[in-house]
Amino acid sequence: MSLNEGTYELGPDNGRLLLKTSRSGLGRRAGHDLTIEATRWSATATIAASADPAGSSVEVTVETDGLEIREGAGGVLPLSDSDRSEIKKNLRKVLQADRHATITFRSTAVDGTAEKFSVEGELTIMGRSESLVVGAAAADGRVRGGATVRQSRWGIKPYSAFFGALKLADDIEVAFDLAL
Repeated sequence: MSLNEGTYELGPDNGRLLLKTSRSGLGRRAGHDLTIEATRWSATATIAASADPAGSSVEVTVETDGLEIREGAGGVLPLSDSDRSEIKKNLRKVLQADRHATITFRSTAVDGTAEKFSVEGELTIMGRSESLVVGAAAADGRVRGGATVRQSRWGIKPYSAFFGALKLADDIEVAFDLAL
């Protein structure tokens, strides 16, 4: 099933936008692999005729303050409410949420078919824009896909604790599952 031509206004009511972290370092057993959900975001997707996917585009804006810790896998102890609060505070600090209220993605090119495609664009985090390619597939009225974001490309130093023994891995997996 391909996508219908048109312009779609999307947000949390249409599906989920998730960030998945992993741990590295000697103390990685103590920490958690996190699933973080963007709870406040909006997107505009313009789908061109299936014969011309290059005419399609997408713009996404995520409110930095709308990132919520949903799950914590692994770790010596289960993720507590106190842990979630502390992680959110650190996330706001790392992303400089007081100075950079949003993270944005704007497509520059779309390639592929209506069923499986890639979207190349500019991802802006903390005021720094870098290119990113997002892979996606459409089936049964849904679009699913994702990309890997290497934090250091955007000038972000991955979070670390215990004098560097516990570190967040540089790569963060971004995944989405949307109903159109």
